[in-house]
Amino acid sequence: MSMIGEYLRVTAAELDRAIQDPDWALDFVEKVQDTEEETEPEPSEARHFSTYKTWDLLRFLLARAEFPVNVIHGEEPFAEDEDWGYGPPRYLRPERVQLAAEALRVTSYAQLITGVDPAELTRAEVYPLGWSEPGSLDWGRPWYDGLSQFFEAAAQANDAMLVWLD
Repeated sequence: MSMIGEYLRVTAAELDRAIQDPDWALDFVEKVQDTEEETEPEPSEARHFSTYKTWDLLRFLLARAEFPVNVIHGEEPFAEDEDWGYGPPRYLRPERVQLAAEALRVTSYAQLITGVDPAELTRAEVYPLGWSEPGSLDWGRPWYDGLSQFFEAAAQANDAMLVWLD
């Protein structure tokens, strides 16, 4: 089974409801995922986004760059329900989404991978492994770019973010 990084843009009211009623939030997530699975919107237009299996690579690279917001795991847990996947879901408040979007905007993927030796990823056991393959570091670029677009759109709408690993 794969571990996938997942995100959902939510309004302030939806965030409050998710915190109060995590079961509602999980149902809401599933409805949005089902709808967008059919329409496949661009990251800048979507409410749901996935970093696929690149979440741990991105976590490693962003931590190495001392990124100011934990965009990979979120920052504040709001449910203990196992139905969310691996660990509790977390959220980012709108002001943290704003800060993340600003930092993503000025941090290119090329900057993140500069000076990274794939052997470093192997030693750190970064999921999903296989870092000795040529071009392995470039694998995360499209998901990082999509994540940047997704956060930028959320910041412009003053949205919060639900974050979880599934």
